Amino acid sequence: MSSQIESVKKTDNESIVSYPALPIHQTIIACILAYLIPGLGHIYLTRWKRGLAFFASIYGMFLLGIIMKGHLYGLDINFATEKLSILLAFANAGTGLVYWVLHLLHSLSNISIGFGLPQAEVPTYEYANTFLWTAGLLNYLVAMDAYDIAVGRKK
Repeated sequence: MSSQIESVKKTDNESIVSYPALPIHQTIIACILAYLIPGLGHIYLTRWKRGLAFFASIYGMFLLGIIMKGHLYGLDINFATEKLSILLAFANAGTGLVYWVLHLLHSLSNISIGFGLPQAEVPTYEYANTFLWTAGLLNYLVAMDAYDIAVGRKK
């Protein structure tokens, strides 16, 4: 990628800085990689330090949430009785591939790493859930950051 910066005149007093954009297929690949494995989209875009930092922080939070007995919400919830659980499932699904692998293990072979019945009696349960939700929501932001880099909005 070229490191030239283009400045586009917006108004008399403002200018928007834009960077060279990638072709659309590379942008799509970067976004898919960024969602599936946190930080991988940035590594694909040659932002190694940023990608490794995102990988370590998001999977660190996810691992802490699992170790502290947090609960992962699946898409098999009863929407009639648990309307707000769809938001929690959306937050959990943000962690990408690891969520879908654990969901598949739970669905097919009843291996309940994070899934299963919530363990609210565990003292760390609320903190663990917060770690899991934050990891997923942060990964959505990381994927959007990879998109902004790929289309030339930021460096």
